[in-house]
Amino acid sequence: MMKYVFMLSLLVVGGAAALMGGAVVFRFVDNMTQTVRIVPGERVFPMPPGVVARGTARILPKEQRDLAAKQPNPVKMSAQSAEIGKTHYTTFCAPCHGPEGKGGVTGPVATKFVPPPDLTNPDFQKARTDGYWHSYIMAGGAVMPAYGEGMSSVEAWHVVNYLRTLAAR
Repeated sequence: MMKYVFMLSLLVVGGAAALMGGAVVFRFVDNMTQTVRIVPGERVFPMPPGVVARGTARILPKEQRDLAAKQPNPVKMSAQSAEIGKTHYTTFCAPCHGPEGKGGVTGPVATKFVPPPDLTNPDFQKARTDGYWHSYIMAGGAVMPAYGEGMSSVEAWHVVNYLRTLAAR
């Protein structure tokens, strides 16, 4: 009889130990370290296609460059518009294209990366429409990053107006 009581108590203690060990192991087995990493500066969830944030214009993807190139510039060219564009150009564009837009290795980033084109070249400017420049600023290109989340569509049009003044110099 004592043998059965001993075996039963051993079974109860062993079962309790197994449950406790399982509970401790289960507590520390979680998925937190195995989830998809969030890259700083990147969206956590992609926006559904066709969604337009309030107060902004739709940013056309790179695949729709031809459609974007046909967009007319809704911001009239003026000295005030060019000045606003110059402010944003200095912030977003000058690190690569240089303060005067000459491209090459005039910008601090361009010395360590692919040299950007000369934005003051009149032939280069004539070959591209205002809509093309706008879509390139907003959606980016092969080497150029997209600034659609860094500036509004209207601000990008101001930058386009400023770019047009660079070629006139």
